[in-house]
Amino acid sequence: MRIAVPTEPDASETRVAATPETVKKYVGLGAEVAVQAGAGMKSGITDADYQSAGATVAPDAASALSGADIVLRVKRPSGGEVEGTKPGAAVIAIMDPYGNEDAVGDLGRRGVTAFAMELMPRITRAQVMDVLSSQANLAGYRAVIDGAAEYGRAIPMMMTAAGTIPAARIFIMGVGVAGLQAIATARRLGAIVTATDVRPTTKEQVESLGAKFLAVEDEEFKQAQTAGGYAKQMSPEYMTKQQALTASHIAKQDIVITTALIPGRPAPRLITADMIRSMRPGSVIVDLAVERGGNVESARAGETVVSENGVRVLGQLNLPGRLPASASALYAKNLLAFVETLIDKETKSLAIKWDDELVKATALTRDGQLVNPIFQKQAA
Repeated sequence: MRIAVPTEPDASETRVAATPETVKKYVGLGAEVAVQAGAGMKSGITDADYQSAGATVAPDAASALSGADIVLRVKRPSGGEVEGTKPGAAVIAIMDPYGNEDAVGDLGRRGVTAFAMELMPRITRAQVMDVLSSQANLAGYRAVIDGAAEYGRAIPMMMTAAGTIPAARIFIMGVGVAGLQAIATARRLGAIVTATDVRPTTKEQVESLGAKFLAVEDEEFKQAQTAGGYAKQMSPEYMTKQQALTASHIAKQDIVITTALIPGRPAPRLITADMIRSMRPGSVIVDLAVERGGNVESARAGETVVSENGVRVLGQLNLPGRLPASASALYAKNLLAFVETLIDKETKSLAIKWDDELVKATALTRDGQLVNPIFQKQAA
């Protein structure tokens, strides 16, 4: 059994799909691991580190992919990037399948079996495989750090002989994994923190971290969570009420961090241009949903937009990738835990159990066909 770890072709992607620690585990499972030269450099991992762990360093992608039974990547490859991969090989990555059916279908037509790690079901045995949580946790932390770096004042209250500096006010919109880590980080920095979310179960979580919860707590709010723990799409009427509540609150905030995402849908608009105009000059907004259209009206992917009244709107892409060593370490462990379920321990070979609920949830292509239920739902 051969496992390939090619270099990410996107120049802005700093993460890598395997670390020396996980390479050792793969070798212990009986695998031969081929890592493309330079694959880990942006995460602070040298080719020598991989070799010491038991991997072979391949000079290029084609050499790494040749004969591979399993291909580990961070992001979905284009069809051309799997050229030379043998038919039936498992390509495992963050596939971003929603709205990208043609790209996923192309992988299937090229004969590979594509798995989307972000579709991992939220069940107990899959917690260690949950890439959304591992990466969002780092994104929430980094959002606060970036926001604090752009904010031109101190975050904690400081009492000095020359006077007192008041604590910064930080508002977190969306209390998933990223939002909870943002709350915890902001609190550790000494900020006064408030947070909002449409899911009723988050109120207790917010308050347990020492922040104040803000939401329109009506009947729709009480039913605003799916069985999988995700936020539901709220009605226009609810969104209007929620915006009215948050508009006056935002005007008093120094840093606002938005994290609201709904799988398969554009990011909900949470902050309007009028809300931005109500904020004080020097205030900062960090939009974690900018890759899906953004929660903030003026956010631009990969840019920092400065409003007419001096509010800075950060649209940083790939926030986990701004902490590449940490993000790669967690992501690689997520992959390892999943790959272990695909390997027959006795024969030390790839043996996909197609009736396993993890496989059913994450497999996108098989035998040249799109097989995941999300494609059937979209077709319907």
